[in-house]
Amino acid sequence: MVSIGQDALLRWIAPEGPWTEPDLHLFPQDGHRYEIVDGSLHVTPPLSRLHETIVTSVVATLRAGAPTGWCACSRLGVRIGTSHLVPDVTVLREGSSGAVWNNPLDVALVVEVETAESRRVDRHLKPTLYAEAGIESYWRIEVTAGRPVAQLFTRPAAGVYRGQQTVQADEMFAAQLPYPVRLLPGGWAR
Repeated sequence: MVSIGQDALLRWIAPEGPWTEPDLHLFPQDGHRYEIVDGSLHVTPPLSRLHETIVTSVVATLRAGAPTGWCACSRLGVRIGTSHLVPDVTVLREGSSGAVWNNPLDVALVVEVETAESRRVDRHLKPTLYAEAGIESYWRIEVTAGRPVAQLFTRPAAGVYRGQQTVQADEMFAAQLPYPVRLLPGGWAR
């Protein structure tokens, strides 16, 4: 709910119960990332230029290797029960709807580019939710001194990601999931 005061500033009022997807439409497009985790609002501050460069490069890498009908996009939402998460990059399987909020069964890969503000969420909370929802692969891109390193994870039957591969900035690697694609993380920061 939004109220307008005398000075015409918008003031956000929390719902009387859990946050839901329609509540997300009330927020401005101000660079923050608004997500809902089990009915609780989670807000991430605006992201750096380096972060955005890496996201754009990862999308380009994934699009270059995508089979016909598969789609790699930035900021495409995933609905997991009462949670509405917005990964940095989402790869949708052929035949998925491409809706604003996607069913996890349509999602083959999610990628998070870690920042100081998102480190705990990207390492603990989001991978747990993604794995429990059945998303096959999770990549976390860590950035140290401006150099990206890719941590690639796959989900075994138990619903928990296990480390598959660490790909250093200057290492060329042929990933097999979600489909064969060649990675060179150092190139993503340019």
